[in-house]
Amino acid sequence: MYKMKYNTYKTLFYAGLLSLSVGLGTTSCEDYLDKSPESTVSEEDAFKNYRNFQGFIEEIYNCIPDKEKCNYCTSWNWGDDELFNSMGDAHMTHQADLGNFRAWQSNGQCWLYRNPSNPTSTNAFDHSLWPHSWYCIRKANVGLANLDKLVGTQEEKNLIAGQLYFFRAWWHFELMTYWGGLPYIDQVFDAGQELTLPRLSYQECADKAAADFRRAADLLPIDWDKTSTGKATEGKNQLRINKIMALGYLGKNYLWAGSPLMKNGAQLGGTNTYNYDEEYCRKAAQAFGELLDLVEGGQTQYALAEFDYKNIYDHEKANGAKNCYSDIFYTRRQGWLMPGSTEAIFRGPSGSGGNANNSNWNMAKIWGPKVAGLVAHDKIIHLPTANLVAMYGMKNGLPIDDDNSEFDERHPFKDRDPRFYHDIVFDGFRYVIAEDKLSDAQKPYAYCDLSTGADMRSADLGSRTGYFFQKFVPHTCNEGDKEYDWGSNLHTYLPYMRLADIYLMYAESCAVLGGPSAKSDNCSLTALEAINKIRTRCGAEGVHSSYLADNKKFMDEIRRERAVELAMEGFRFNDLQRWLLLTEAPYTEKYSVEFDRVESPEFYRTNDPAEAEVANYRHELIVKRVFGTKHYWFPLPDDDVYLYPEFEQNPGW
Repeated sequence: MYKMKYNTYKTLFYAGLLSLSVGLGTTSCEDYLDKSPESTVSEEDAFKNYRNFQGFIEEIYNCIPDKEKCNYCTSWNWGDDELFNSMGDAHMTHQADLGNFRAWQSNGQCWLYRNPSNPTSTNAFDHSLWPHSWYCIRKANVGLANLDKLVGTQEEKNLIAGQLYFFRAWWHFELMTYWGGLPYIDQVFDAGQELTLPRLSYQECADKAAADFRRAADLLPIDWDKTSTGKATEGKNQLRINKIMALGYLGKNYLWAGSPLMKNGAQLGGTNTYNYDEEYCRKAAQAFGELLDLVEGGQTQYALAEFDYKNIYDHEKANGAKNCYSDIFYTRRQGWLMPGSTEAIFRGPSGSGGNANNSNWNMAKIWGPKVAGLVAHDKIIHLPTANLVAMYGMKNGLPIDDDNSEFDERHPFKDRDPRFYHDIVFDGFRYVIAEDKLSDAQKPYAYCDLSTGADMRSADLGSRTGYFFQKFVPHTCNEGDKEYDWGSNLHTYLPYMRLADIYLMYAESCAVLGGPSAKSDNCSLTALEAINKIRTRCGAEGVHSSYLADNKKFMDEIRRERAVELAMEGFRFNDLQRWLLLTEAPYTEKYSVEFDRVESPEFYRTNDPAEAEVANYRHELIVKRVFGTKHYWFPLPDDDVYLYPEFEQNPGW
């Protein structure tokens, strides 16, 4: 088997391909790959027919990092949205607060870099972005260079080529998101070839990625189940690269290229935050419009998940509800079914033999209070900041700081956006249903007391911010309800792209071109209609008319909607970055909510906690980040930038 060394960029760029590892079926891919008793094929046979060529590609799928389960207590939110408890100071989230962006390669606790990284492993701990990107880009180029060897139908040839073009672009795009413009590797280098490729600008790199995403979209089907080739794995093709995935990333690639950072360069002050490149945004709107026209016309397998609950706090679905919002992020008691519902578009493999087990082992145990051991295992807690929670507006659609919002500091949890009640664990919340299963020491904490000074506000074992989060993992993952025990079959996964994000990116792209009423010429939805699709799905009102006359105010509502709908999914840092807001207050600040209880503890046992009255409600600053222009891009590994002069380090690092 060909072994690839990961500690140098040069090796990954043009190491000689002496033999090919071609897994035709791996454990982590069992949900969607056509299994075969053979584990490898010879180099001369690797590309001769569809089955072998597809086996060559499957290793690229296997390399897609699982952001949430690449370590025991991983980190993927580095914006103003998340804070760890004090036990997590060594993790990337806190290191980002300190401005130590070099920690991505030394911390070992995030999906950008894991050592070792092994493309053939079925263990999620062995996969990460930086090393796998160069490996998979080379693998895509090797495949494209050998397309002429494939003997098969035109459909088979299109499927192979489309996947390879997509993956070459996707790995480049993910790298560009954190490190900016890079050499775009679209050829196979000889082992002894001198490398002098210069770093391209972000937009130059994006143009090349766009060409590959477009080729992929034109070659690939909407649904593999409806192809002759896909019939062999019918019902197990959900993760295979298709036209919708390619169009989604084509649009995202163009929108990112057209965003303020990419147009104007890294700078302080935030004055250019609304200054987009209109031509790139026009191309983005066209790509998203092409996708949404197919979705709206019922021509795809994708749709927004329902938001229909009998008990929103416990994520208990209403009678008759099938594909609910929670199903995008986790499933339980469904035989390890992979999450995603009808909404997830792009995901990596996460099978019961590998990554799914990690859901129970640790992902399920890093969200709730550790006081009295109420939630087991490591003492790490992912906490939403109070400023993130404040972006969850009111049910009437208005932000809480709007004079007409009807937000009341005496009842701060009342009449909020319905997603608030789905995602946020707040004061008075019944955290443990099976109180009788708790120890005597744990029973006092079955209902959350998150008021100032309460035990559950411990910096070490509780919430520093005044909130917990249960969007990805239900609050019943605790020592009383035991939802994280093996018998629950809890399986969590964060999709890289889902349909709600497409609607919001379409709205943003169109708004750049003409405000709320703008639309692409291939989709009937306006920017306003697209964002309101997401608002009304959960039962909130659409964007208020007072935000429509001023396009900057409308753009602010799109941005707030992204913060709420995509909360804690790993996109906030990149959004602040591309909007040129990463260095600007208040986006450099992380707050807690502070208040005193008015109601007695018994109130919460018989009343909705959203109805509770509080006193002295306020926000207090916990973290103030001090960032400069260099923080708009992560530093490249020093060992790599020393390899040749044209591969320069990012400014300031």
